[in-house]
Amino acid sequence: MSEVVGNKQIHIIGGGTFEPVTSHLAIAAPARGTTARRLGELTREMIPEMDTNVHLTQMADPSSSLRTSEDLRGLATEIVNDYATKIVFMSAMVADFQGKLRDGVNPQSGKPDSREPHTMDLLPNPKIVQMFRKETVEGQTQPRKDIFLAAFKTTVGAPPDIQYMIGLKALKENGANLVLANDTETRMNMVIVPEESAYGVGTDREKALRKLVEIAFLRSQLTFTRSTVIGGELIDMDSDEVYPSARAVIQHLIDSGAYKAIDNKTAGHYAVKISDNEFITSVRKTNFNTFRKLVRVTTDREDHVIAHGATPSVGGQSQRIVYERHPEMDCIAHAHVPLRSDAPDDIPVVSQEAFECGSHQCGQNTAGGLGVFENGLIKAVMLDNHGPNIVWHHSTDPQLVIDFFDRNFDASQKTGGYVAEAA
Repeated sequence: MSEVVGNKQIHIIGGGTFEPVTSHLAIAAPARGTTARRLGELTREMIPEMDTNVHLTQMADPSSSLRTSEDLRGLATEIVNDYATKIVFMSAMVADFQGKLRDGVNPQSGKPDSREPHTMDLLPNPKIVQMFRKETVEGQTQPRKDIFLAAFKTTVGAPPDIQYMIGLKALKENGANLVLANDTETRMNMVIVPEESAYGVGTDREKALRKLVEIAFLRSQLTFTRSTVIGGELIDMDSDEVYPSARAVIQHLIDSGAYKAIDNKTAGHYAVKISDNEFITSVRKTNFNTFRKLVRVTTDREDHVIAHGATPSVGGQSQRIVYERHPEMDCIAHAHVPLRSDAPDDIPVVSQEAFECGSHQCGQNTAGGLGVFENGLIKAVMLDNHGPNIVWHHSTDPQLVIDFFDRNFDASQKTGGYVAEAA
C-alpha cells in the first residue's frame, strides 16, 4: 500500500439516484441527502482529526455531477484508490434497477410512442456498497480492509426482529463494519455490528447517528492480523488432540442451544492450546451444531498467523492473546448468550462497543477482563452485549465448567439478536 500523505479522510455519500430510460423517463431512488449532511456535521464535530468530505448526488444538490449509479461507481473507485481514505459512510439511495424498453425508442425524439402501452425490463444494478473494501490493481481484485465501512439499510413497516435480521444480512453480504438499519414507518433505528449485536436502538434518529459516528471512529482505530490459509487437514472434534474436557464443555453448549445459527452459520468460537505457538480452533462461517471439524493455527508473533486447511473463527486473535496472557489455561469457549439476571457468581462485565471481534484490542479487552472462579480453575468475563468467554485448563473436571456456565448464563437467549429468527 502507498504511503499516506496528509490527514486521513472520511467520505460521506448521500442523496438519491436517477437511472435514465428515455429522454422523458427515469427510474429514481428518492433521497434528499439529509442524513449525509448531518453526518458531515457530526464527523467534523466528533472526529476533527480527520478530514470530512460530503458527496451529494444531484437529487440532493442540483450543482452536483453525481446523477446515476454509474456516477457513484466512479466516485467509489476514486475513494478506494485514495489510500488516505479511512472511513466511508454510504448513505446514498441507489436505484435497484435500470430500465430498458423492449420495443426501444424513436431515435429522433429519444422516446417511445406515448400513445401505445410499452413493456420495460428491469435490470438489477450492481451493488456499489460492495466496492468500498476492495480495489482492482492491474486487473486483480485485492481487499482494502483498512477502509472502515458504515452502510445503511432501510425497511418499511418491519417489526424490530425482522429489521434487525435484514440489517445483519446486509452487513454480512456487503462486508460492512457497521450497518445503520432504519424503518421509514416505525422510525426505529439500530446500529448493527458484526458480533450480531445492536446499539443506539430506538426512535431517536439523532442518538442513532451519533452512536454510528462514535462506534465508527473507535473501531476504525483497531488493529487486525489476517490469517494466512495454507493447505492442511482439518481436525475432527473426536481427535485425541482435542482435550476430552474441552469436547465435553463444547458439546454441552451445543446441546443447550448456545450456538444459534443465522443463515446456517453460528457466531462465537472455541479452541484448545497445544503449545505456546499452536492451537486448534473452530472454523469460520460454519454451523457448530453440525460441523465437527477444527483448524490448526500456528503463530510465532502477533502479525504472523498461519491456518492449516481453513479460515479460523474471527475470535482466533482473542484466543491467541488470552493464551499468551494466561499461560496456565488451554481451553476457551465463547458463545453469544446473556448473563442470567440471577447469576450467583460475580462475573466481570466489560464493554464491547468499541471493539470489533477479531481485533487485537478485543483480545486485550477479553484477556484483561477475566475474573477468577472456582479457586482459579476457571476464568471468565462477560463482554457486554456480546457474550461470555470462559477459560480453563484441560485437567479441570468438565462438569465444573458446565455447572459454572449453566448457573451464570442463559443458553436459551441470544445477546444482541432475536432468538425466534436466529434459531
